[in-house]
Amino acid sequence: MTKSHSTPTFRPLYEQIKILLTQSLIAGEWHPGEVIPSETELAGRFKVSQGTVRKAIDELAAENILVRRQGKGTFVATHTEEHTQYRFLRIIELNGKKESPSSVVLYCERGKADSTAAERLELKRGAPVVLVRRVLKFSGEPVILDDICLSATLFKGLTEALIAEFEGTLYSLYESRYGTRIIRAEERIRAVAADETFAGLLDIMPKAPLLEIDRVAYTYGDQPVEWRVSRCNTLHHCYLNELG
Repeated sequence: MTKSHSTPTFRPLYEQIKILLTQSLIAGEWHPGEVIPSETELAGRFKVSQGTVRKAIDELAAENILVRRQGKGTFVATHTEEHTQYRFLRIIELNGKKESPSSVVLYCERGKADSTAAERLELKRGAPVVLVRRVLKFSGEPVILDDICLSATLFKGLTEALIAEFEGTLYSLYESRYGTRIIRAEERIRAVAADETFAGLLDIMPKAPLLEIDRVAYTYGDQPVEWRVSRCNTLHHCYLNELG
């Protein structure tokens, strides 16, 4: 009988530095929008070459976690900057025009995580959650109906008034108010028919086709922090995904 042996996992040095940098971000050593130490300083801190640090930072920059600015240094990426505010918004007009939507919050209330929410957010079933429903309008036209579920423990004090009064996106609110930055998301997309509730809120006919986007958004350390289901009217809009 042949015995199986586990093989030690080898990580290149730059990947180890990338992990250490990410751990510093998780710990809040550097906040969104702040500059991180120079490559030379980090190389001394971790006792590695400057080239190793550079490669680790290059990967974090490619993942939109860090941002290099010529002549200024490397900064922690933030959702508050104009060109990154809508990085996760993929709905555009059919003619290719990108537009910043306006948001109308319909409610923000407390609830308990059902089995799906618990799975998506890695919570215990019945854990306290915040449930948000809102409509996103493009040029005054209701296009997206968002149902959003968040951990009530992570987002204490989140209210309808707070969302409505905040000047910026929800992701920038999570970042500036709660110190939680969304760095990536996973989406499942399918076609659905509008029920009477969705039709009324999006000003369309019942059974009209909608694009349903089921998204889980993650912060550092692959921690899921938001589960969002968006129903999109694609009569005048489409989903754009830029590949490559």
